[in-house]
Amino acid sequence: MKLNELSPAPGSRRNKKRIGRGQGSGQGGTAGKGHKGQNSRSGGGVRPGFEGGQMPLQRRLPKRGFNNIFAAKVVEINLRQLAKFAAGSVVDAQALAEAGLLKGGFDAIKLLGQGEISVALTVKVDRISAGAKTKVEAAGGTVELI
Repeated sequence: MKLNELSPAPGSRRNKKRIGRGQGSGQGGTAGKGHKGQNSRSGGGVRPGFEGGQMPLQRRLPKRGFNNIFAAKVVEINLRQLAKFAAGSVVDAQALAEAGLLKGGFDAIKLLGQGEISVALTVKVDRISAGAKTKVEAAGGTVELI
């Protein structure tokens, strides 16, 4: 079987209904919209979320808390995740991304002290906890804040 020999199952694909193309088509005249009314007009219909005058769901539900849209998105990396790196290597944003520890869409990287580290690494991050810094330096590594 080749790609050019593939075809959809019989009856699985139907032609698009062409409305408003004359009386003989069965969908002419009002084009399936009925007579008069808001939804029959050009541009007619109600806005998203409108429930016919009933109090809409987004207004009925309670609102809690505050979402700061200007807050920095900080990615947390723990020491145990740095076990992938060889001794003497430089651990920065690019190295972490290549190792699969980072995904896009962040403002800062913070190294936390969970786990142990046994190899000397040069760590370049935006933020670091005090415990993580002491563990990295005790293993013979260095910490550079970007």
